[in-house]
Amino acid sequence: MAEPESRRLRVGYALAEKKRKSFIRPSLVELARDRGIDLVPIDQNRPLLDHGRFHCIIQKRAGDPWFDQLQQYEKEYPQVVILDRPESIARLHNRISMLQVVSELESPPDDETFGIPKQIVIYDVVSLSDASAFGSLRFPVVAKPLVADGSATSHKMALIYHPRGLTKLKPPVVLQEFVNHGGVIFKVYVIGDHVRCVKRKSLPDVTQEKLKSSQASLSFSQISNLTAAGDREVTKYYEKLNLDESDMPPQEFLLKIAGGLRRATKLHLFNFDMIRDSNVGNRYLVIDINYFPGYAKMPCYESAIVDFLRDVIPRHE
Repeated sequence: MAEPESRRLRVGYALAEKKRKSFIRPSLVELARDRGIDLVPIDQNRPLLDHGRFHCIIQKRAGDPWFDQLQQYEKEYPQVVILDRPESIARLHNRISMLQVVSELESPPDDETFGIPKQIVIYDVVSLSDASAFGSLRFPVVAKPLVADGSATSHKMALIYHPRGLTKLKPPVVLQEFVNHGGVIFKVYVIGDHVRCVKRKSLPDVTQEKLKSSQASLSFSQISNLTAAGDREVTKYYEKLNLDESDMPPQEFLLKIAGGLRRATKLHLFNFDMIRDSNVGNRYLVIDINYFPGYAKMPCYESAIVDFLRDVIPRHE
């Protein structure tokens, strides 16, 4: 039975076109409607206040003008639930402060432990050729832009096998020690209390022989191209890799990490990428945290989103 009109929830969404197409699918809109939730697009060419009252706003937009509109809207409608708040999202735009959140969490008293890879940030070109700047960091390393704002540039990463491979980098850049992890990455999606983990293929392990014989660096796109082009060594590696045989992290373990991150970041909609250290089988490393990821890649994301919205929005009788 449909909700009475007076008890329906009006949820506005302010998303970039690409995100809107992938997230606001007909299956989500229809399920939400059946559960008493109307998903309404927010027109960026109109002032937010002109859209009337929303019970909740789902947003992934940047810029001071938009943030100012959110503040004005909250003054007019103080009960509105904003998912998520700009100041909370901002912490994930820096890859150092992003993973510091993980370091602040208490490791649960289980067989499994977690942490982050050893990493440093290089702010200038001179330091890239200064061996002392790397401290105890061991190669290979993954080079990532310091800024993680969702732009194409922020996704340009490379696997650096030798220090001489650093010369192509443009600081500021984060150097994260590469940890062999069996070519499997765990992508953990968080929607409030709902936590779902999926397995994906990742970068191949790097052997000592590979380290000695490899070129100085490879961009992630080059590594992908090796697979697509049928590189014999890489192809053989992935043929042997069977995702089905890779054990998932325990769900209770994932719930504890997700809950800790949710409280520390004050975010409700995010995912984190995690690998299992091949050298220490029960040791997991969080390597990235993303705000509002591609939820459509998560099985049955629609019901999780709708259940979450029903829980997080105060009921208005």
